[in-house]
Amino acid sequence: MTQVTEWQNGQVRRVQDCLVAEEPLEIRLNATPLSVTMRTPGHDLELTAGFLFSEGLIERREQIVSLDYGKTEYGHTTSQQASGNIVHVQLTGTTFDPERTRRNFFMTSSCGICGKASIEAVKAHGIRRPNPAFLLDPEVLCTFPDSLKAAQSIFDRTGGLHAAGLFDAQGKLVVLREDVGRHNAVDKVVGWALLAGRLPLADYALMVSGRGGFEIIQKALLAGVPLLASVSAPSSLAVRLARETGLTLVGFLRGRRFLVYSGEERLQPKAARQINPTQLQFLTGTQT
Repeated sequence: MTQVTEWQNGQVRRVQDCLVAEEPLEIRLNATPLSVTMRTPGHDLELTAGFLFSEGLIERREQIVSLDYGKTEYGHTTSQQASGNIVHVQLTGTTFDPERTRRNFFMTSSCGICGKASIEAVKAHGIRRPNPAFLLDPEVLCTFPDSLKAAQSIFDRTGGLHAAGLFDAQGKLVVLREDVGRHNAVDKVVGWALLAGRLPLADYALMVSGRGGFEIIQKALLAGVPLLASVSAPSSLAVRLARETGLTLVGFLRGRRFLVYSGEERLQPKAARQINPTQLQFLTGTQT
């Protein structure tokens, strides 16, 4: 809480306002500093696991030997405390090149990522085409924004957080994570799924606040999500990646209106659904 000056209709008064928490989180991999990210404290271990997975450092839960809060600069262990700003990870079965890894972490839209070479670099992570058998009723999709907003307890107090929510085909919100960074919110959801042994997320849809940027699409694809929706616009590179990989990408999902940029075949009213040959091959494992 903090005191602020409110101006409303010419009247000025001092009021209390809630601020969203933002603190640095340092991730140390096998005792080597790997990354520092600004995040909202909470679900830090999920954030770390999701970050490692979406950056291609791990492919499965079993590669994580240990994952816990480390020691502060004062030497106090912060395990199980949300205020701990250092997470230590030990991995097995992975090759870690600190310098190369740091360079790869700069591949974000804010650094000007563009061009076909970037798309090919993402595909090198082992992205597979999402589940073609996943279908979602447009009426169910339209319920996502209200469900997401209703579950955002911190946003209601601060108005300053992004959210990522995982939904099943019936519209049930399975998990929601909030963070000051929209990428962190997605990493927390992916980390939750990884640690719970629920990857790939082939039978779920992901909704994010803000825009559907390239990095968000990449993280969704790596987690196996077949449909991603956002309340705002996707970027041109995000649309390109979604179309090349077969992801259903929805933007401007507000009220009873949305735009579909790719993969519209997954959005079908229940009454009109029929299993086509491609879906049948996926279900029976007879793909060629």
